[in-house]
Amino acid sequence: MHGIRVVALGIALAACGQQQPKAPQQEARPASAPSSSAPAPTSSQAGAPQQQAAPAPPAAGDTCASVQDAYARFKGVTEGKNADYIPALAKVDSSLYGIALVTADGRVCEVGDVQHVFSIQSIAKVFTAATVMQALGADAIEKKIGVNATGQPFNSIIAIETNEKHRAGNPFVNPGAIASVSLVPGGDAPTKWNSILGTMSKAAGRKLAVDAEIYKSESETNTRNRAIALLLKNYKVLEGDPMQTLDLYTRECSVAVTARDLAMMGATLANGGVNPLTHERVVDAAVATKTLALMQTNGLYESSGEWAFAVGVPAKSGVGGGILAVAPGRYAIGTFAPPLDAAGNSVRGQKAIELSVSCVGGNVFDTASASAAK
Repeated sequence: MHGIRVVALGIALAACGQQQPKAPQQEARPASAPSSSAPAPTSSQAGAPQQQAAPAPPAAGDTCASVQDAYARFKGVTEGKNADYIPALAKVDSSLYGIALVTADGRVCEVGDVQHVFSIQSIAKVFTAATVMQALGADAIEKKIGVNATGQPFNSIIAIETNEKHRAGNPFVNPGAIASVSLVPGGDAPTKWNSILGTMSKAAGRKLAVDAEIYKSESETNTRNRAIALLLKNYKVLEGDPMQTLDLYTRECSVAVTARDLAMMGATLANGGVNPLTHERVVDAAVATKTLALMQTNGLYESSGEWAFAVGVPAKSGVGGGILAVAPGRYAIGTFAPPLDAAGNSVRGQKAIELSVSCVGGNVFDTASASAAK
């Protein structure tokens, strides 16, 4: 399924400006209202605009139309399959599908199953890395873990053995993510956990919590991650008790979120580290920038290069079916659709984000738009 990127790009470019099948229309509702009944996009003001980065957030009409088109176009896609190495994920309804977009000034557009709760999985790695960089500086990640793509699957042991300079690889593969958890400041596990969950909750604009069923399922089946943690300890990469660190890592992957949560968390990064709903600064702007750079180069595992080539926005996927994508200074998209491709990335999520970005704009490599803005 690695060819999905090129195929989807052609679809996206052809779709912009064309009339797509429409989901049932509803009146706009406040940003705090839950999604219900027939899926339809909504636009709402989630808070007073923050100081905007250039380029500015997109117009509401264009944004919601693109979200609606992406939902309608790819709702029937049946490619991919749920992650099954975690039993609880295999049981999730594969037909679930939702898209939420939050602009850097707080407007919300959403359609589909945007209020369905699912586990954040590897998308948590984004905010743990940001927590570490906020507390210890970017060097803590670059020097102790690494920032380059491994070219290997996210749970590769070969990558640890062959990368002598940076055994952990980068913060978005499992070895690097486990190492990131070990770097979170705190004298004990509860202190570290409060810091990890606190960053995610502030970015989402609400208090998040662990899904107990997912946590139990992962804890009972994470034998490969146990091997990774012990191997990293052997190479003196991990600080502290490797099993305690692994437990915190498993917990962060089990945090329950919605597609709207992901979009709000991404909009916080798009807005320079400030949540556009609560106006609370979660991380410094410089940390948000470094975090987005890591998402661009490593966010979709061994497919990250293809993603950057085809779509051109920082993104991070999770095997729970979520994807978070960010157009810096403009908006963020959160999608949920459980079936994954061979690399562990949501098939419908990738297609939906690609279409939305190509229609709304936001590709960070788009020189034509940059020239036109001068």
